[in-house]
Amino acid sequence: MPMKSTPSNLNLSMSSPPPYDLRDFNFEPIKESIVSREMTRRYMMDMITHADTDVVIVGAGSAGLSCAYELSKNPHIKVAIIEQSVSPGGGAWLGGQLFSSMVVRKPAHHFLDELEIEYDDQDTYVVIKHAALFTSTIMSKILARPNVKLFNAVAAEDLIVKGNRVGGDVGW
Repeated sequence: MPMKSTPSNLNLSMSSPPPYDLRDFNFEPIKESIVSREMTRRYMMDMITHADTDVVIVGAGSAGLSCAYELSKNPHIKVAIIEQSVSPGGGAWLGGQLFSSMVVRKPAHHFLDELEIEYDDQDTYVVIKHAALFTSTIMSKILARPNVKLFNAVAAEDLIVKGNRVGGDVGW
């Protein structure tokens, strides 16, 4: 069984960071009020900024994350992902039936190649050794994009329909 690795035209350099000694770490004190203020201010600014957005994706499971990845390739499309759970990823952290491997039917393996996720290539499908590789990889790529914001622990309560199309949502 051949193992599909990252594309051959990709030159990855794996240099190690310089060693450090944990005994040299001396953290400066910080007041809890500063931490709370920073987190609250940034979250509220994100809510204000993304209240007017192009696309709202409800659910940060494998389908929602894949949709956000594709849409956010266009830097002019502002994407907000809302996830009711505290931890995004849905069932995508496990491959299915509480097992860790993730089976993906071909030709979706091309998407995995783009994400640079290794897999075991079978006849009509591929197997990722752990579904968390898919979830963590796609999530890190999405969240690094400036036109995407994830709001977890937030639920969509209602949709606003205008002229036979969804024009917004309520509750986040």
